[in-house]
Amino acid sequence: MIRRDFFRWLMASSTLLGIRSLRAQDTPTGHPDHETVEAKPAAAAPPSEQAGTGDFLPVETPDIPKLPWRLENGVKVFHLIAEVVKREFKPGWSFDVWGFNGHMPGPTIEVRQGDRVRIVVENRLPEPTSMHWHGFEIPFAMDGVPGVHQDAIPPGGKYVYEFTLHQHGTFFYHSHMAMQEMMGMIGLFIMHPKEPYQPRVDKDFGLIFQEFAILPNNSVPNSLSMEFNWLPINGKVGPATTPLIVRRGDRVRIRMVNLGMDHHPIHLHGNTFYVTGTEAGRVPEAAWTPANTVLLGVAQARDIEFETKYPGDWPLHCHLPHHMMNHMASMVGPLAHAGQGLHAGMGMTEGMGMPRQGHALSEEQGPSLGRTMGGGSDLEKRTAHLPPHGRHGAGVQPPRVPGYPQDMFMADDEAVAKPETQGLRTGWSGGIQGMMTLVRVLEPDQYEKIKALQAQAAKGKPKRRTPPHHHE
Repeated sequence: MIRRDFFRWLMASSTLLGIRSLRAQDTPTGHPDHETVEAKPAAAAPPSEQAGTGDFLPVETPDIPKLPWRLENGVKVFHLIAEVVKREFKPGWSFDVWGFNGHMPGPTIEVRQGDRVRIVVENRLPEPTSMHWHGFEIPFAMDGVPGVHQDAIPPGGKYVYEFTLHQHGTFFYHSHMAMQEMMGMIGLFIMHPKEPYQPRVDKDFGLIFQEFAILPNNSVPNSLSMEFNWLPINGKVGPATTPLIVRRGDRVRIRMVNLGMDHHPIHLHGNTFYVTGTEAGRVPEAAWTPANTVLLGVAQARDIEFETKYPGDWPLHCHLPHHMMNHMASMVGPLAHAGQGLHAGMGMTEGMGMPRQGHALSEEQGPSLGRTMGGGSDLEKRTAHLPPHGRHGAGVQPPRVPGYPQDMFMADDEAVAKPETQGLRTGWSGGIQGMMTLVRVLEPDQYEKIKALQAQAAKGKPKRRTPPHHHE
C-alpha cells in the first residue's frame, strides 16, 4: 500500500469508528439499541474484578452496597434504576426518599481508569429525570443535563450512557433535577488509577454527606426547605452510622462527598491527616497539608489519608453544632413557661407534642415553643420520666440559670448495636448524634474479633432482589 492510500484508509477508518462511537453514546430514550443492550448475551465479570481484589484495594462504603456489572464485548455494563426508596435513618425513623436500586444513597460504582463503561439508566420515578456524572471529562452528549444534552428520561423510560474513563479519583453521579437531588439521588463513582497511589493504603472508605428537611409527623423530605434537621452519612445518622474499623498501624484513606445545601467542616478527633484528593482527582504530594478539619463544600469531594498511630474510638463529624443533632425544629422564642398552656424549653420529642397519655394539647403533653430563659419550678416534674443521665438526679431542683436547659444527653446503645459497635464504652451512642460516625483504631486481636462478627453477620443477611418494574 502506497503512503497516499494508507492515509486515505486511516482517515476512512477513523471516520467510521467515530460514527459508531457516536451511535453508541448518543442513543436517545426509547431507541431500539436500548433493548439490544439488555438482550445481548454477556459474559460474567471475572470474580477478582467484581470483588475489587485485582490490582486495587476495594473501597468500603458502610451501609451502601456496590453496583454489580457484567462484561459485554470489553465494556462494563451497569444497570441503574431511579426509584422511590424507604430508608431508615435510625431505628424508629424511616423516611420516603428517592434513590437508586432500592438504596439511598445509590449503590457505589467502582471501576478502573481506562475502562469503557455503559450505564443503562431506567426511570421508575413518577416524573422525568436524567443522570449527571459529576466531574467526568466525557463527550458532551453524555453529560446528562436535560434539555441541554438530552431529553429527560420519562417515567418508564431508559437512557444509555457510554464513555471511556481516563480520569482517576473520587467522583459521583446524581440526578440533574434540583429537587430530586434534595430527595437523595446521589451515588459514589470511584475510578481507581492504572498505577496504585503511593504510599499505598491498607483501608479505603467512601462516605456521602447529605441533608434533609423533614417536618414532625412527616415521612417525605420538604425539598423546598432551606432548613435541614436530618443529616445522614451514607444514609444513616448518628448513632446509627456504621463505625469505620481499622487496625492500629494501618494507613487509611477516607473519601468524602457532599451533596446538600451546606458546607461541612469535617473534623477527625485524635489524628492528623493530609488532604490527598479533591473532586478533580489526586493532589500532588507536594501540595498535601496537615489538618484535622477539612471544609467539605457543596458538590465537592475530599480524600484524606493518615496513619493510625493512636488506638481509640475517634469521632469523625461535621463541626457545625446544629449538624450534631437529629430532628431539630425552629424555636419560637425564647419563651418562659407561665404555668398554663404551651410549654417552653422541653426536649425534642416532648416538644413535638407526641402524646403518651391524655391529649396533645393538655398541660402535660402540650407542644413546646422553643427554649426557656431559665429553669422553672415545674421542670423537674416535666423531665421526671427521663433517665438520670438525661437530667438532674431525681429530687434535685434544677438551677435557675439563663439558657437552661440546652442539651439533653440520651444514650440508647442497644437500639443501634451491630458488629462494628462491639466493645464501645457504655453510653457511647449519646455522644454520636446527627452527622457523626466513629473511626475505631483497634489492636489486632480486637480488630480480628470484629471482622469475624462482620463476616458472620454478612452470611445471615438475605440477598435483596432487584425490585420489579411498577407495571409488572
